[in-house]
Amino acid sequence: MCGRYVMARAVGDLLAEFDARLEEEVDIPPSWNVAPTDDVPIVLERLIDDATVRQLHVARWGLVPSWAKDPGIGARMINARSESVLEKPAFRKAVQSRRCAVPADGYYEWKQGADKSKQPYYVRPAEGSGLVFAGLYEWWKDPSKAEGDPGRWMLSTSILTADTPPPGAESTIFGQLTALHDRVPLPMDRATMEHWLDPEADDAPALVELVRAGVKDVAAAWRVDSVGKEVGNVRNNSPQLIRPVEALF
Repeated sequence: MCGRYVMARAVGDLLAEFDARLEEEVDIPPSWNVAPTDDVPIVLERLIDDATVRQLHVARWGLVPSWAKDPGIGARMINARSESVLEKPAFRKAVQSRRCAVPADGYYEWKQGADKSKQPYYVRPAEGSGLVFAGLYEWWKDPSKAEGDPGRWMLSTSILTADTPPPGAESTIFGQLTALHDRVPLPMDRATMEHWLDPEADDAPALVELVRAGVKDVAAAWRVDSVGKEVGNVRNNSPQLIRPVEALF
């Protein structure tokens, strides 16, 4: 599960890190509390004049299928289960030809205590480098807006998730993640990302399995820190949210 995450890097840094270009100027304010339906950066590749071009775009978090009657459905489509993404009507076309990478600095999870209160945790690479999740994107046309209206087309995205490793990994980072939630967002290393983004790659099942198979190695150096409950309110958004605190349970 990935329902809140951190993306605080500047546009210029993302362009350099992913060797991407802009199709048009974008504004992506840093956020330490990215929530569903927020605008987020994504990286995708397109074939332009027979050449593969990597671009940085801004998308709404929560995929809106092209056939949706209104964009409200996207709030329920922030994650796509990798085990069923090839069959689900909302995602099966996107996984074939509209795959993207979703940059992040880390993400949040919550664990419920005996008193029903929830302790938030921040999951991130131990060395402080960024993450990149496997994602999907889709374009939705607003039928209420006229042809030529720049707001007629909405770009949206979803993050792939996977079930965490089975029992037996308690002594690893995965043991901690399993204790927090039974699913994790799917991270990619750079080699996997190259395959995932390739617009000419057409074996979607193999690509999904490639990403799923690599999750353990990519996340091996992650760490989990307990953080303050302020992150639970989407109106709170500052670097203070990721500061480690003593866990309540």
